[in-house]
Amino acid sequence: MIGLGTLINTGAIVAGGLIGLFAGKLFREEQQASIGKACGVSTMFIAIAGAMSGMLKIENGALTSGRAMLVVLCLALGTVLGELLGIEDAFERFGEWLKKRTGNEGDGGFVNAFVTASLTVSIGAMAIVGSIQDGVMGDWSTLAVKAVLDFIIVLVMASSMGKGCAFSAIPVFVFEGGMTLLARLIAPVMTEAAIGNLSLIGSVLIFCVGVNLVWGKQLRVANMLPAVLLAVIAAYMPWGL
Repeated sequence: MIGLGTLINTGAIVAGGLIGLFAGKLFREEQQASIGKACGVSTMFIAIAGAMSGMLKIENGALTSGRAMLVVLCLALGTVLGELLGIEDAFERFGEWLKKRTGNEGDGGFVNAFVTASLTVSIGAMAIVGSIQDGVMGDWSTLAVKAVLDFIIVLVMASSMGKGCAFSAIPVFVFEGGMTLLARLIAPVMTEAAIGNLSLIGSVLIFCVGVNLVWGKQLRVANMLPAVLLAVIAAYMPWGL
């Protein structure tokens, strides 16, 4: 069944959010804060591992690094585009709308939880590759693996940040569902080089999410999202970055 992967991933996020919300009630406020920071540190290290795998390689028995220019240009230009488009503000307006529509006006942390969790589980190569596999071949295995990871991530986040995390299932459903429906058009574009670039820049953005989890909102990560698109475009440039 085409689209099953998206349904599994969405359901796992909702389940993780609900279980995390219940678990969070078992901890005092300071304990929830500690869990949130631990989640942030974990997110940062996962992101570092992903970024380093894209930047480091072994040549002639020595460890070398590269693609720094790709990171700098994509993040700089992508952030400029994101700021001009106001992506972060749009995310927050949608979060405010959700908060009102779901009767959570009294939850001051709802919007931040929604935006943070949405960025964490939506960014990454697994979502795109898995959606293409599901749409073209009916293979939902990659999205099923992502579902397990997202379940754990959202569970931990929800236990410290609240119910807004569970609603990150909405952008994931829209994004992955849309990618699955358009898979036959997108598949030729997502070459190995494009997926590699996307994975690298996506990992850097996830690191930024981790920074916000540990030190409070320091970075407008949603406004950096165009960097992912620029990374894919860069794979088709005649010069290497």
